[in-house]
Amino acid sequence: MKVIYIPGKAKHAHISELMHKVQIKEKYAIVTTVQFLEEVEALKDKGYKVLGQILGCNTQSTKNTDVQAYLYIGTGLFHPLNLAFTSKKLVYILDPMTQEFSRITEEQVTRYENKKRGMLLKYYNADKIGIIVSIKSGQNLLPRALKFQKTCGKKAYIFMCDTIRNLEDFPDIQCWVNTACVRIFEDDLGVPLVNIRDVEQNNKGPVLQIDE
Repeated sequence: MKVIYIPGKAKHAHISELMHKVQIKEKYAIVTTVQFLEEVEALKDKGYKVLGQILGCNTQSTKNTDVQAYLYIGTGLFHPLNLAFTSKKLVYILDPMTQEFSRITEEQVTRYENKKRGMLLKYYNADKIGIIVSIKSGQNLLPRALKFQKTCGKKAYIFMCDTIRNLEDFPDIQCWVNTACVRIFEDDLGVPLVNIRDVEQNNKGPVLQIDE
């Protein structure tokens, strides 16, 4: 069966007309998600620096840029929070749906970092972990999960699933490692959970200083 991916795009978001709300003193560049990419790309014709699309798991487009800040045009906090955390730069938000302009605060970044640090501590202290593998096309990372299972040094079990829920039904699992969409980390699932890339990156170097 052939699978065709059709990105959802917002129509008539009137982003160009909303740019007057943007008040940024620093030199900045614009990023967005696929939903608003077409309208945001059109801002280049008006002299704006547009880097393009970012994903929660990929902010590669912002690498090696000479700006002091970013303007995220889109909805929600996950993408701009992750960008602020990874770039260590100011991140502003223009939400086309609410038509509001705001900024990610240091307090929000600190809470985000503390949550990551706390979850990583629970992972490192766990003896038995569950590795979540999505069966959805495009999110299935079974080979990566199997490799992690062999090398993590813990008693690890693979859990294949379509939707992630009822994790509390497995009380023996002391921490969960997510290989699916990284945005799951933001959901309150009632159990300790880390993204696999955070564990892998932290093992390579002090991405987060873990004090035990």
